[in-house]
Amino acid sequence: MDALVMCGGRGTRLDSDAEKPLFPVGGVPMVDRVVAALGDSSFEGIYAVVSPNAPETAAHLDVPRIETPGEGYVADLDAALDDGRVSPPVLTVAADLPLLDGEVLDRTLAAHEGGSLTVLVPAALKRDLGVSDDAAFVADGRRVAPTGVNVVGDGPDDATVVADRRLAVNVNTLTDARVAEEWL
Repeated sequence: MDALVMCGGRGTRLDSDAEKPLFPVGGVPMVDRVVAALGDSSFEGIYAVVSPNAPETAAHLDVPRIETPGEGYVADLDAALDDGRVSPPVLTVAADLPLLDGEVLDRTLAAHEGGSLTVLVPAALKRDLGVSDDAAFVADGRRVAPTGVNVVGDGPDDATVVADRRLAVNVNTLTDARVAEEWL
């Protein structure tokens, strides 16, 4: 299975001149950490999905890039899938997950049984860690938050809830970045 690193964000809440994927956590751009985690996993191809919102990120990356219009996550994902270089099922990973490693990504692959898979974490874990959980919602009576890791496939949609800080720390704010650095 191939993997798409979603790199189109501007990172306006990070109060930085750096594009979001290039924002350093522990001195290393977040996108480099995500690409390294994918390289340590069993995923076959790694593609960076870039947009006009992140030209420095596109120039920085040393993996094949898929150019998208930068009209939002879903539109960019659709454009990447329409590009023809990858086909479902495909793993999508947000570039703002600096704690990822190959083991947690391989566990996601093992949990995929067909169709699409959304990986969620308990919202309480995000709160306990002190990171933002503004995208949290209630599913099956439990408050959960998306991780930025998904498998996009054809067929039924499924979800899994994983209580793992490596998936819970998305860096959207400076506070999130400080928490990530504490766990590196």
